[in-house]
Amino acid sequence: MNYRTTITISVKTKQALESLKGDKSWDEFLLELVAEVQRVRREKNREKLAELLEAEFDEVKVRKWAREY
Repeated sequence: MNYRTTITISVKTKQALESLKGDKSWDEFLLELVAEVQRVRREKNREKLAELLEAEFDEVKVRKWAREY
């Protein structure tokens, strides 16, 4: 079933969203907005993970070097 609901937002917020929405339906626009937010969050998490992995790799290299001498 295709249920509908209503959300209450300020006029200012609706105007800002409408300027971005263009000719898309609200469903299309909001789903695209959600997808974009998720994409950006995933990318930030990948960057954080890459930093952590790089730091751990450097730490392992230093520990190996320290054992050799």
